[in-house]
Amino acid sequence: MNVICSTLNAKFIHTNLAIRYLKAYAAPEFPIKLKEYTIKDPVLNIVSDLYQAKPDVIGFSCYIWNIEETLKVVNMLKKVDPSILIVLGGPEVTYDTVEWMEKNPDVDFIVIGEGEQTFKQLLNEISTSKEYRNVHGIAYRENGQVKTTLQMNKLDLKELPSPYRFPEDISDLGKRVTYIETSRGCPFSCQFCLSSIEVGVRYFDREKIKADIRYLMENGAKTIKFVDRTFNISRSYALEMFRFLIDEHLPGTVFQFEITADIMRPEVIEFLNQEAPNGLFRFEIGVQSTNDYTNELVRRKQNFTKLTRTVTMVKEGGKIDQHLDLIAGLPEEDYSSFRKTFNDVFEMRPEELQLGFLKMLRGTGVRLRADEHQYVYMDHSPYEILSNNVLSFDDIVRIKQVEDVLEKYWNDHRMDFTVEFLVSQVFPSPFDFFQEFGSYWDDKGWSRIGHQLEDLYRRLYSFLKERSVENLDVIEGLMKFDYLRNHKYKPRKPWWESSIDKGERSQLYRQILDQEISIGDSFSQLELDEKELFKHTMLEKLTFDLNHYLITGDIRSKPGHLLAYFAPSNDQTLIFPF
Repeated sequence: MNVICSTLNAKFIHTNLAIRYLKAYAAPEFPIKLKEYTIKDPVLNIVSDLYQAKPDVIGFSCYIWNIEETLKVVNMLKKVDPSILIVLGGPEVTYDTVEWMEKNPDVDFIVIGEGEQTFKQLLNEISTSKEYRNVHGIAYRENGQVKTTLQMNKLDLKELPSPYRFPEDISDLGKRVTYIETSRGCPFSCQFCLSSIEVGVRYFDREKIKADIRYLMENGAKTIKFVDRTFNISRSYALEMFRFLIDEHLPGTVFQFEITADIMRPEVIEFLNQEAPNGLFRFEIGVQSTNDYTNELVRRKQNFTKLTRTVTMVKEGGKIDQHLDLIAGLPEEDYSSFRKTFNDVFEMRPEELQLGFLKMLRGTGVRLRADEHQYVYMDHSPYEILSNNVLSFDDIVRIKQVEDVLEKYWNDHRMDFTVEFLVSQVFPSPFDFFQEFGSYWDDKGWSRIGHQLEDLYRRLYSFLKERSVENLDVIEGLMKFDYLRNHKYKPRKPWWESSIDKGERSQLYRQILDQEISIGDSFSQLELDEKELFKHTMLEKLTFDLNHYLITGDIRSKPGHLLAYFAPSNDQTLIFPF
């Protein structure tokens, strides 16, 4: 029997762990081929590739991001070869299973919940007696009627075979994200999350996990992301794994974790700040809301004071980047409350702040009790909310404007010094800056067109100039500083018109070479001659003392200059205010 397990990933760099578990568990009785695509691939191309493999059974791993395209593939496959048996599995089809079967007659089976053992049992019945009622945890058809069977007890994760040892995966390990899990389940009951439905936490064998990580690193894996819902639920376990990764990591490897920040003990953070190499770890922290009543309604226990302590200690350690998540649209969080949540979290200055919108996932408590808060949401995936009793669609649109510019101007770190000045000294709050700028951006139609790096600077400057903000000359100087320090090479055409004409520039360069103007020892050590100075530097006027500002945070009006040196030998940029 020719069996394929497939999925449509959101991007090429992603890999699907679920189909690899299915393949590992089904072996050796059923040799399964893996075929991964992306949601951007043309449906006909996917169908053609699958069809040419001449499968008897195809299992698709289904999620909110791929279900629509997956069903298109299924429909077309059945048209070209009705004999192919189609099996769906994954979180998107585990709930409302009968509805999925009734609405999609091209689907022959759905595997409900944890699929390794169930899928293997199903393959066994397909290849032998076809007594599908004997398979635990599936939906199937019998005489035109949809039937379901009860799920079995949870698997002993310590007995699962490794999904990481397939030779065909080795060539792509360095190019894609490798996902790894050391546990299943979550100790919390957040009503917007599918993990709240599974009771308890089960762990894989620690030594097997360590052996798999060694294997992955030895074969070129660079980005390894742990998919555990709360990696640090056990302090001793987290410390053991952190110690292992610090001791045995290979250069260039990065490990990402989802952690619950308010339960992380200070001694664990102190250990990481002392022992972890810079850039080895990356934390993802779900804050979602700082509104206590909202958190109570979704059964989310969170001590924001302790969370802030953790994030602050990690940031001060300077070793670990942090990605913090917010969800707009949670119960009883209106626009004003969400503004406070945003400002509360932005105050910590995380390296990334992800602003998402509540998705009414099938099977979750918020969806089952949607009427209590008058939720209106998309009928199709990703089931994102459109409004509720305290948040109008107008509010949603406004918050989406914030999301757009937040991604471009904070998370991408193109102009950190500029944004910091704007949110702390120009606008009433960080949220107000991103909201005003986001609305302006949307009004100009920029959200519907592409942009170059220089466009981002010009558009921000246009907004600030039109708004007539104070200290625009200072902001412009900081924008130039941000622009130049983020360039590895001397830009051919910067976003501004030069403030110094050719004659004045030549005179300044001569004064620098003749040491009439002192820029400092670090510049003198470069020992640049006249040709190198002209070729590899840029010079701009400033109306304030940039060096003083960078040290103290205070603006001191004092005419000055900014010299940027673009080192040709090592792609390094050095900035010299004088």
